[in-house]
Amino acid sequence: MKRNKKERQSLLKETIEAKPFITDEALAKSFDVSIQTIRLDRMELNIPELRERIKSVATNNWNETVKALPIDEVIGEIIDLELDKRAISIMDVTAEHVFSRNKIARGHHLFAQANSLAVAVINDELALTTNADIKFTRQVVQGERVIAKARVVGSEKNNRTVVEVLSYVDNETVFSGVFEMFRSTQEKEGNES
Repeated sequence: MKRNKKERQSLLKETIEAKPFITDEALAKSFDVSIQTIRLDRMELNIPELRERIKSVATNNWNETVKALPIDEVIGEIIDLELDKRAISIMDVTAEHVFSRNKIARGHHLFAQANSLAVAVINDELALTTNADIKFTRQVVQGERVIAKARVVGSEKNNRTVVEVLSYVDNETVFSGVFEMFRSTQEKEGNES
């Protein structure tokens, strides 16, 4: 059953409020309309595009939480964070991230996303990478979205915390890394993995 414009826009607004990271493509499919219709509805409702919604949510939610570096120095957009436990960021691969001749993402961008997420998850004013064991498992190309998931997997003596980061494109692992992070203080009691 087709909805009228007013009904659709009302439901669209509710849907985006409930799921701010939903894409226009997913909305179009859900409402059985074209992507252009969704974009026009968003414009009429003054709802920003996905990238801007992500930035807004990330800035509002994590600006005061991330301790080891300013939020704007995190590569990618943080969408979930629990200090000393886990974090998730997303990065859309654009022309600035790829080699111009073959549109393959430069490895240092994938590493930077993972490494900055490993820093961001540390509950300390100072977090530095002391060692990283990384592996690129598939090429990433322009237009793909990389979702990096960091998980604190342990702590060692000498103020070291071990963070595992896995990066995915469409649920396929494209990068993995184990980062040994130096922190200025030991993890708090009860936060040890």
